[in-house]
Amino acid sequence: MTIVAGFPHYPEGDVPKYLRKRALVKEDDHGITVIRTWVPPLASKGLLNRLVIFACFMVSSLFALVYVRRVSGVFASNPQILAVFPAKIYGWLFSAPVVLNVDDLWPESLSDLGMLGDGLLKRISTQVARSAYRTADAIAPISPAYVEPIVTKYGVPKSKVEVIPGGVDLTLFQRESSPSQRSTFEVLYIGAFSRAYNFNQVIQAANELRGIEAIRFQLRGQGEMAPAIREEIERMQLRNVSLTENTVSRAEAARLMMNADALLLPLSGLEFVEMGISSKLYEYQAAGRPIVCCSNGTPGNYVRQSESGLVVQPGDFAGLATAISLLSKDEALAARLGRSGREFVLSRYSVEQVGEMANSMFESAR
Repeated sequence: MTIVAGFPHYPEGDVPKYLRKRALVKEDDHGITVIRTWVPPLASKGLLNRLVIFACFMVSSLFALVYVRRVSGVFASNPQILAVFPAKIYGWLFSAPVVLNVDDLWPESLSDLGMLGDGLLKRISTQVARSAYRTADAIAPISPAYVEPIVTKYGVPKSKVEVIPGGVDLTLFQRESSPSQRSTFEVLYIGAFSRAYNFNQVIQAANELRGIEAIRFQLRGQGEMAPAIREEIERMQLRNVSLTENTVSRAEAARLMMNADALLLPLSGLEFVEMGISSKLYEYQAAGRPIVCCSNGTPGNYVRQSESGLVVQPGDFAGLATAISLLSKDEALAARLGRSGREFVLSRYSVEQVGEMANSMFESAR
């Protein structure tokens, strides 16, 4: 397997200095060839910066052709939907099928976040998306809710679309979860501080629970919303909320999840965001901890179906506080939800199981 990816830069544009004057670098990661190509050291904030990064990778990803010798299939990974265009060049040069992965609907998710407006930019983005979907030989959305808009809005044959969910590397979650031995009940969010999430709901819930010293919130990650989150925590003088801005390895993230008492997914309720399923949910389930999911769409339905947590409406901070309080008091309920989630993901969504789905799709696309 060969992976072509941009230089590490997300979310703050911190490209390692040793890479900044290079066009590409070839690395070995546990037997997998990784070819990293140039992108500018820009923070992933705002539409312009994102488009510049995406456009640069469209071009620089082709630099990797100097190292690529044989290709059986090309997997163009989203949310960088523009990646399908250089992917198609690889497919053409090596007579290989191209599968476009769809993590987020684009440009719909950008519209949800207020980045496009309703004018010319939105119309151009829609045409680019239509071209991208039609360029791919097959399309692999991560959520069944994505199928209808891809087929009806963009005129893609349904036979070309097959749902391939996100998977989880279960080797990172091999230690069985056990009841916490701490005197505190630790609620963890780990991931991007983006506008797809409603951190104000979390802060307001923490304020509701500030009189219960045993319940504490940990917010860990990086992203454009971090300064506003920190400012609000300080303004409200919340001692039961800690904000840590850093990026950790997947192994360390798994350890943090397994050491928490409950895991938080505070979605903002935006229409197209609610149609997807964050891979974070599968990792939360693998950790064997109960999930508190703020959602009115597909993620909430998934948590209910798998009986892996409690679901609260986006924006309902009192409901969120109540759900967390309930889990902190009822160890049996928390353990049952955590166990159910882990069993659910073990039986369906390991990276090996998802890999078999992808292999089958490539075979069908040939």
